[in-house]
Amino acid sequence: MAIYSSLPFRSLMGVEIDHKYGGTGSSFFSTIIVVEELAKVDPAVTVVCDIQNTLINNLIQQLGTEEQKQKYLPRLAKDMVGSFCLSEPHSGSDAFALKTVAQPKGDTYSITGSKMWISSADLAGVYLVMANVDPSAGYRGITCFIVDRDTPGLSVGKKESKLGIKASSTCMVHFDDVKVNSSQILGEVGKGYKYAAGWLNEGRIGIGAQMVGLAQGCLNATIPYTLDRTQFGKKIFSFQSMQHQISKVATQIECARLLVYNAARLKEANQPFIKEAAMSKYYASEVAAYTTSKCIEWMGGVGFTEDFPQEKFYRDCKIGSIYEGTSNIQLSTIAKFIEKEYSA
Repeated sequence: MAIYSSLPFRSLMGVEIDHKYGGTGSSFFSTIIVVEELAKVDPAVTVVCDIQNTLINNLIQQLGTEEQKQKYLPRLAKDMVGSFCLSEPHSGSDAFALKTVAQPKGDTYSITGSKMWISSADLAGVYLVMANVDPSAGYRGITCFIVDRDTPGLSVGKKESKLGIKASSTCMVHFDDVKVNSSQILGEVGKGYKYAAGWLNEGRIGIGAQMVGLAQGCLNATIPYTLDRTQFGKKIFSFQSMQHQISKVATQIECARLLVYNAARLKEANQPFIKEAAMSKYYASEVAAYTTSKCIEWMGGVGFTEDFPQEKFYRDCKIGSIYEGTSNIQLSTIAKFIEKEYSA
């Protein structure tokens, strides 16, 4: 199912896909820059771009068979969106407590269950679905399946009515005895938990970039107003208290940006980056929330209206502390590494 057709945007949906599959053949760091820049204008658009590049494309390119790559990567780079199906109604932060099962029947599997909070689900042409082929093995039975949109038994629920990032659809996806062939397994049986954890760590850097871009975009939309608006015979920006607030926010955004870039640098260099990814997502989300709140205050009454973009940035930023691991999950991850470092 195509949702984008202009060449410039198409090229942004396959940033890291190899040239031979129709992608731009660029780097992970390039994806991070793309996400940050798009978020300065509309954070919702970055959700599609970020998930497509950091999760869907990379999983298939790194783990797929040549047949799977030939089938899906050219479409993903050109005219098809993918969705990543992990979260469920009763497994959010504890993602690997999922209940969706894939019962083996000879050379086929029957997938039954429901996924929740699935981004771009109503637009997707393909879904990467985490399902358990052996519930008795716990998370070690979780396997990743490539499921096409038109597979019988797959249905998409209504769009959720959300606080922010409304241009990015979020739906439930239901699997009612969805039959897939063993050739649709992505990677190895029972390794789905490992793949999801690994690529979610990369995805967190992308969310950090989204929050940095969002904060920068909101600040960019606000500073001109403070330079133009006059109160008590002076430009708002000329008041020292205002200058100090703006300088603080600008510094925090730059700190968040450098955290994100450092995590991306480590990932590209094949160095450990999980702690840094968690730090970048956590801090960038905090900075985005603080920045958008202050920008509304600096705008005064008009900042509280829908006539200016600050209120949208404010609503959009909240998801940063929730999806792809809540802020508390990030802090717990960071704490584990700190404990390990000081216990060695």
